[in-house]
Amino acid sequence: MTESWIHWIRAFGRPAAAKLSHWRAMARRIVARSEELRSFSDAELRKRAQELRWQAKAGIPLRRLLIEAFALVRESSRRTTGLVHYPVQIMGGIAEMQTGEGKTLTATLPAFLRGLLGKGVHIVTVNDYLARRDATEMGPIYELLGLTVGCIQTPMESDERREAYSKDITYGTAKEFGFDFLRDRLRLGVSPVGASRRRNGNGRMLGARGDAPVQRGHHFALIDEADSILIDEARTPLIIGLTFPNDAATVSLFRWCQRAISHLEANVDFGYEPHRRSAYLTDAGCRKVLLLAKPALIDSIDTERIYKHVEQALTARYGFVRDRDYVVVNNEVKIVDESTGRIMDGRKWQDGLHQAIEAKEMVPITAESGEAARITVQSYFRQYNYIAGMTGTAVQARREIKKTYGLSVAVIPTHRPCIRKGYPPRIFATMEAKRLAIVEEIEQMLAANRAVLVGTPSVDASEALGRMLAERGIECQILNARHHELEAEIVAQAGQSGRVTVATNMAGRGTDIKLTDELRKAGGLHVIATEMHSSKRIDRQLIGRAARQGDPGTYRFFLSLEDELLRVLEDDYVERVRRRAHPDEKGELPRSWLRFFRKTQRFVEKNHYKQRRDLLKFEKKRMESYRSMGLDPCLELTET
Repeated sequence: MTESWIHWIRAFGRPAAAKLSHWRAMARRIVARSEELRSFSDAELRKRAQELRWQAKAGIPLRRLLIEAFALVRESSRRTTGLVHYPVQIMGGIAEMQTGEGKTLTATLPAFLRGLLGKGVHIVTVNDYLARRDATEMGPIYELLGLTVGCIQTPMESDERREAYSKDITYGTAKEFGFDFLRDRLRLGVSPVGASRRRNGNGRMLGARGDAPVQRGHHFALIDEADSILIDEARTPLIIGLTFPNDAATVSLFRWCQRAISHLEANVDFGYEPHRRSAYLTDAGCRKVLLLAKPALIDSIDTERIYKHVEQALTARYGFVRDRDYVVVNNEVKIVDESTGRIMDGRKWQDGLHQAIEAKEMVPITAESGEAARITVQSYFRQYNYIAGMTGTAVQARREIKKTYGLSVAVIPTHRPCIRKGYPPRIFATMEAKRLAIVEEIEQMLAANRAVLVGTPSVDASEALGRMLAERGIECQILNARHHELEAEIVAQAGQSGRVTVATNMAGRGTDIKLTDELRKAGGLHVIATEMHSSKRIDRQLIGRAARQGDPGTYRFFLSLEDELLRVLEDDYVERVRRRAHPDEKGELPRSWLRFFRKTQRFVEKNHYKQRRDLLKFEKKRMESYRSMGLDPCLELTET
């Protein structure tokens, strides 16, 4: 379903039930038409697609071409991939489809329809692997109908990227699309667009050095795992850094700050705010820092800068945890995406925080970076004339999606009834008691010939549980930021009886867990969530790995009063809560404690929403200010 279709239906003001009835009727017409197309030869199919393209470019509204276009894609998919769109996939688009309902195949329908105009369709996925896989697997569907397909990958050079963007359909990640947009702005320079630019032979704008932008415009974006990209990633702006010289004094300052904070007393010399993940020096702390002995190298550095980096060193120590927020690979600090558990290659924390963490881990300190260009995820996707999204977990964020992007969320029914069963959550006083109970449940499931997927919030948690299982003689596969290159292989094998897979957050993994017949008969995949995550949507992504497409499956949450979720709360408050707990002999607490965890999760979700809202407000003011001065609002180095 395309964005234009949604607006068309919305314009009639249909209630939800009437919309679903209307969509079902259209799906039936599309299926019927695709059956008629089975008698067409490949050449006739391509000719009919070309006719649709001429009609679209002649100005005929796409909604009038929708049924024929979707039918062509359905038949093309049947011939090239052997996959045939279900009616619920035809109904899908900017609508919530349950996890596992085949959103990758669904994307081909609106992508082809929008691609008829020849203005470029960007299909946005969560990582390079999925972009490459989807472009390879879905490409033949478009190519049979005369459309071209490209794919953006991180190592590509500018000419390769320009070629990929020139295609009718281009797959890639939000990060790559966003950074290419910023690099194009840098190519064009700091002057307002349209001010005395040269153009090449194709009419494309040229930068100061004569190189053309790689992107040719922003017509239509179709976003897979839309809530992950539009909501979870929206708290961090896309920034192209400008590397500053890493002189000896600066390196000495970072090293000294790490030693200096050991002399500071919490709640006396500094305060730490867990929910904001930031530390600040008190007046007493500033005096103590001023009086501490310092290397001669940093004598020339002003006091305010010293205070700032001491606060960053405190934030690095108390707010960022190794194997949760970052990993150290080959003596390099690499950021781990909290919502997916993947390494975010090429990303660094700003304002010296990354270097403070490097000093904390005693690895080589990289050059500090400033900002050459920046844009928020929200502002980037607002560049497009049309956007659409696919996700299984957008209902909780529907108000924010509507307010920020002007998009409504509709729910599409599943192809087969969902028979997923949830077991009552279990809550423990300590992490050790919880992990023992998890291991016992895994043993019970293996005895019943089931397969188990265990979701953990961090690299450290996944490996700690892996060690406990190894001590019990249970073989398991671990999927986290250290083993991300084996992701598809590990996830694909997780549907075999007797298989145990321990993984960090499963949001957007994108590879289906296909069950063997033996596992279906035994009861399907059992998902264990070892903690509540920072968002209820991420919890749904994890438990949604079980019981897809009518398969059997179960899940259970295991929680403890030492969970990472509680780190957003003040230490004193958490200690008081723990003293009130009265566990049984196995360390288990009554189920009434679940309310406390749900309240904490809502608190975190509210804070994250405020961060996104404040970031968007700041971005709007900044853009208005830059435009009033006639400057490009995406570029930071306006003074040069």
